[in-house]
Amino acid sequence: MNQLPSIDAKRAPFAERLLAWFADHRRDFPWRRTDDPYRIWVSEVMLQQTRAATVVPYFERFVERFPDLPALADADMDDVLKAWEGLGYYRRARHLKAAAEHVVRDGGQALPEDYDAMLALPGVGRYTAGAVMCLAHDHPRPILDGNVRRVLSRVWAIDADQKTAATTRWLWSAAEGLLPSDRPGAFNEAMMELGATVCTPRRPRCGDCPLASLCDGYADGAPADYPVRPPKKTIPHVDVTAAVIRRGSKILITQRRAEAMLGGLWEFPGGKLEPGETLEECLLREIREELDIAVRIEGPLVAVDHAYSHFRITLHTYLCRHSRGRVKDLGCAAHRWVTVDQLRDFAFPKADRVVLARLEELG
Repeated sequence: MNQLPSIDAKRAPFAERLLAWFADHRRDFPWRRTDDPYRIWVSEVMLQQTRAATVVPYFERFVERFPDLPALADADMDDVLKAWEGLGYYRRARHLKAAAEHVVRDGGQALPEDYDAMLALPGVGRYTAGAVMCLAHDHPRPILDGNVRRVLSRVWAIDADQKTAATTRWLWSAAEGLLPSDRPGAFNEAMMELGATVCTPRRPRCGDCPLASLCDGYADGAPADYPVRPPKKTIPHVDVTAAVIRRGSKILITQRRAEAMLGGLWEFPGGKLEPGETLEECLLREIREELDIAVRIEGPLVAVDHAYSHFRITLHTYLCRHSRGRVKDLGCAAHRWVTVDQLRDFAFPKADRVVLARLEELG
């Protein structure tokens, strides 16, 4: 495709059919029962890269624990991460708290109602600012998430690279041009709903789609070919070791530094296997470098396979005993000696929670 298409011919029927469909197929979610900007903001951040059905219990617990912006700003980061535990992409939680602190520090008690002021908050981009302005205040702001991109790419059979500046500009322009001035919030929700439930990534249910007769991808007979996907890259695999270090009845856990991946979460200390090392050698080295202590390895505990967005790991864990040295926070933000029963009070990454469950089984 040499030139990106015009949306003009499809604009009126697109909005009319989509809104009529949404009136009959709108799913009920707790964030759709409110116009509170704070709750809409929390839900939109949680929904990034996470399915709506998964988000519901997390959302409900989070807003019960932190019911408004001042409560979130005043909360301890450990409590925020604990409430987020299991949702993944923890940077989202850190950005929520940082934005709340920013607003309260400047004397505010609620999110700004101005788009540019919202956009200036930590972690808030064009999508999130537009979503809050539109869904909370009914401002005519476009929303462009993965679901909306997919719908637009199929209806207009966009075979250009999604990551180019030209394609991104066209998608934002199309999302804005299709937006009806009288019901922008409902329209944006309908676009996301259609992409989530009907115009799905691999098996679109075109027979149930209100836009099928407008869809160039459907007319071509291959709607699932859009958006065009780049070739998959090989996903690297990393072996990582971790120690469950006992001293009497206590176990040592460490907190990841705020700037690191999974920053602020707690973990069983260890690190990445280097070339030429055995797993046991790696573990002893990492414990020495990060904590300046020596341990005695008693035996393997559990191996956990886990996939992140750009790489996979196998976490090899070992039961160990502290043998000498006083813990120093050389490679971590903090450390604690805790009982097995206390481990559930801390926020852990998913792989470490498997280890925690195994420890509870052992008693």
